[in-house]
Amino acid sequence: MSLPNLFWFVFYNFGLFAWGGPVAQIALIKDRLVIQDKWITLARFQRVFSVYQILPGPEAAELCMFFGCLSAGRLGGIVAGIAFMLPGFVLMLLTSYVYSLAGLENKYFNASFRALQPIVAAMILKATHKIADHSVINHSTKKMDTFLIIAALCTAINGALHINIFISLAFYGIFYMFITRRLFIPAAILFILQYVGFALYVVYRGFPSPVSLALGIAPTPTLAHLFILGLVAGSLSFGGAYTAIPFIQVEAVLKGGWLSQSVFIDCIAIGNVLPAPLVIFATFVGFQGGLVDGGLGNVFAGAVVITLGMWFPCFLFTIVGHSLLEKLVRNKLLASFFDGLCGSVIGVIAIIAAQILKNSVEGSPRKEELVGSVNAALGRISHTGSAAVLYLLALGVLYKFTNKYTPLLLLACGAVAGQFIFV
Repeated sequence: MSLPNLFWFVFYNFGLFAWGGPVAQIALIKDRLVIQDKWITLARFQRVFSVYQILPGPEAAELCMFFGCLSAGRLGGIVAGIAFMLPGFVLMLLTSYVYSLAGLENKYFNASFRALQPIVAAMILKATHKIADHSVINHSTKKMDTFLIIAALCTAINGALHINIFISLAFYGIFYMFITRRLFIPAAILFILQYVGFALYVVYRGFPSPVSLALGIAPTPTLAHLFILGLVAGSLSFGGAYTAIPFIQVEAVLKGGWLSQSVFIDCIAIGNVLPAPLVIFATFVGFQGGLVDGGLGNVFAGAVVITLGMWFPCFLFTIVGHSLLEKLVRNKLLASFFDGLCGSVIGVIAIIAAQILKNSVEGSPRKEELVGSVNAALGRISHTGSAAVLYLLALGVLYKFTNKYTPLLLLACGAVAGQFIFV
């Protein structure tokens, strides 16, 4: 295909119809290009997909870039990637603008998003379970690996202890490298040393604060900071956007303080609705960051630069070339490191799922609830109870119905329900 034809082909067939999350997006690409058009064999598709499952970034976008490379070389890969992400990016940009106009003071708008927040928390918990299904499986035995489960559980504990997520990810990557090479004594020593080191830190520096989880790379939402925030988050997105979510939450909400928790949960809800990989939520974060300094140009620039940073690793992998990536992934030492890291990622996502659950059920107090009257307190309790019920109902629906459009319908119903519950 020529580059313009390739752009339109990906844009029209995949970009506009990227609904229903990564499973639906990948199935759409596979059905059209492998089953119907037979660009490559099914066996080769499985090998290609296995590579992108290990690497950071949305697999559907990387698959589009791979097929773009087959059609028109590396430039074709970049064109295909842009065509796939463009519809979701434009829609998120428009949605961010509408949200900034109506979402902060409008009680009806806020009521819908108040109902969506516990539903999003349920979706993240379900995603944690789903990602864990393949992240704790030993590729050789095809059975659950005890050491990968330990990596996930201990990473969650480390998160509760406010140990930086980068330390846990790197540590359990190395830990599992030792395990796969049957170096159990060095692995045990390394495991013990992490908590000895933590105990010494507590003795001499005190218990770490929640902001110790952050690197502090975006203390203010300048364009440079937003680009770096997106770049690091995109490089960390093993298992999809759910790994990038805790990192951006820690940097923007906890450390930077320029984004509120409730607005952050709202952006994840919007990202789940649009036809795009969930990493598109970063566009919303950049837009909100631009609002801090004001100015329409700065707002849109913030949305653009963080999106470029988030997607840059995907495009870099395309430029590097699939054959080299496949060699790296098949390297046994690197493969075991990635396996340990992916197991650790489950713990990172579990921690953010618990935090978002807490914040989504409690919600942010409204002005009238800050007065302190008995009626205000009762209203607060009522709203918290309603949010908890929504969370449980959403969780039940997600586990009962596995159709790709279930999350979309759930969010739509939640938005309507919010008008009756929270107005």
